Amino acid sequence: MPHSARPSVAPSPPTAARGVAARPAAGALLAAGLLLIAMNLRPGVVSVSPELDAIRRSTGLSGSLAGLLTTLPILCFGLLAPFAAKLSRRIGMTRALGAMMALLTVGIAVRLAPGLPALFAGTVLLGAAIALSNVLVPSVIKRDFRHRTGLMMGLYSVALFCGAALAAGVTVPLGDALGAGWRGAIGVWAVLSALALLLWVPQLRRPDPTAAAAGPGADSRTPLRRSPLAWQITLLMGLQSLEYYACAAWIPAMLTDEGMSGAGAGWMLSLMSLVGIAGSLTFTALVGRAGQQVAFALTGTALFLASLVGLIVAPVGGAYAWMLMQGFGSGLLISTALAVIVLRSPDAGRAAEMSGMAQGVGYLLAASGPFLLGALHDATGGWTVPLTVLAVLCVPMGIAGVGAGRPRHLDA
Repeated sequence: MPHSARPSVAPSPPTAARGVAARPAAGALLAAGLLLIAMNLRPGVVSVSPELDAIRRSTGLSGSLAGLLTTLPILCFGLLAPFAAKLSRRIGMTRALGAMMALLTVGIAVRLAPGLPALFAGTVLLGAAIALSNVLVPSVIKRDFRHRTGLMMGLYSVALFCGAALAAGVTVPLGDALGAGWRGAIGVWAVLSALALLLWVPQLRRPDPTAAAAGPGADSRTPLRRSPLAWQITLLMGLQSLEYYACAAWIPAMLTDEGMSGAGAGWMLSLMSLVGIAGSLTFTALVGRAGQQVAFALTGTALFLASLVGLIVAPVGGAYAWMLMQGFGSGLLISTALAVIVLRSPDAGRAAEMSGMAQGVGYLLAASGPFLLGALHDATGGWTVPLTVLAVLCVPMGIAGVGAGRPRHLDA
């Protein structure tokens, strides 16, 4: 575990990467490709939720299978993320990202076929593609935007929020406008992933410097599972994901149980997502450029904790205030969690390993969040205990944020 307050000087980027950074047009094209890929990493998952009732009516899907359908991608994120580093070492990060966009397009398209097997098979394929892309995009940013890492990671988190909000807001209206039913509504997102693949094609024509992206002595490095800093980063990613997904899954039900209309409860969830985008945009450059990220992690944790306490005390009366706090808090926390993955990594190879560990464990924790909240609600018949548990989990999340936010490097 590093003890110095200053991060170590990372090795110079590979020649190919320096060439991209040195040519503004090439760098802009690369940045645009990465951000369009990032926008594709949520619609394939989020688009199912608004159509879930229609899917159940059309297919006779049981409640448990409907829950599995929405949880499968998150499980894929956790189980498959650690394999991204191995894939990138074998074929290169750039080619791996291109392959994942192709797989994502195929996965979404497969869900257009009739029958439940196609629906679940397509969901697994797109979950696998997103799982590996979640790891690869930050690694490419670390490799090719070494002097703009903070800004690019902030824009990456904004693109994730924008993709999710877009899918949540337009999937149903788009399906209605096309007259293609729920299959067309969730299948149309294959167009966006195909566009990302098309924009990525120029990157496949240049040398992929992945093999040179690891720093000196990479083969003799201490495994990340033995690094306290790596576990602090992982817990920050995992706990903020658990909090976000648990609240996103159950807030509408909480509010309707307290007397709010279904439409009003749905708007509260949309408000939280929109404010999350604003939070990411507000702090996008600050998180990466700051000497340390402790203050950002603690601020995001405090906002999220305050929103949970508010939901316990006055769920409907203060709903707007709680959603504003939770949206800003979640936007700040995900921006910080993604930023520290690359800021604490000395090179692109280590960033891929760290991203795989943080997102692998993190999304497995996230998948447990909705289940945990639902089980506690069933056991207690109310929302006070589930919300209190989420509030208590903010304490270790804040502690992990302090450790992950301090200015040091893995392997320093």
